[in-house]
Amino acid sequence: MEQMLYEAAAQGSVTSLYELLLKDPLIIDRVMLNSTETPLHIAALLGHVDFAKEILLQKPELAAELDYRQSSPLHLATAKGYIEIVKELLFVNPEMCLACDRDGRNPVHLAAMRGHVDVLKELVQAKPHATWATLPRGETILHLCVKHKQLEALKLLVETADAHEIMSAKDDNGFTILHLAVADKQL
Repeated sequence: MEQMLYEAAAQGSVTSLYELLLKDPLIIDRVMLNSTETPLHIAALLGHVDFAKEILLQKPELAAELDYRQSSPLHLATAKGYIEIVKELLFVNPEMCLACDRDGRNPVHLAAMRGHVDVLKELVQAKPHATWATLPRGETILHLCVKHKQLEALKLLVETADAHEIMSAKDDNGFTILHLAVADKQL
């Protein structure tokens, strides 16, 4: 029956979710105990907004669950650029903007790296100080923008986030964002 819940998440079938909950009101609780990847992770990864909304209504604490990569549903929806799911997850638990995956990246880092500027804007509005988090090698969010050639994300962060303090920050190799841009011939 738990497998059926994962199939419903993969299909984005809210009807199947309701049917499964009628048969077994504790099915979501059981899945949470038996697996690190929840149906919400699946829905977030595949962009199933309605399923994500409904399962969050049933179990809002799913928003804080981490999979085997230490990624939350917010990490996954952010990486894919699913703005509506990101908004739903932020409404339920904005603190997940600060959660780091196994690589030390929070959702704000992922949005910047992937160039999902609309998602980045939502995340920064929810938790502006998430932009201050550095990666294990000392890289800031601005380093990531330059490294991944995401100029629009860089512009947004410089304009909206209090990024002035991190503009001159150096990574563990002693490089600022200007060093990286020059080295990569972006200037």
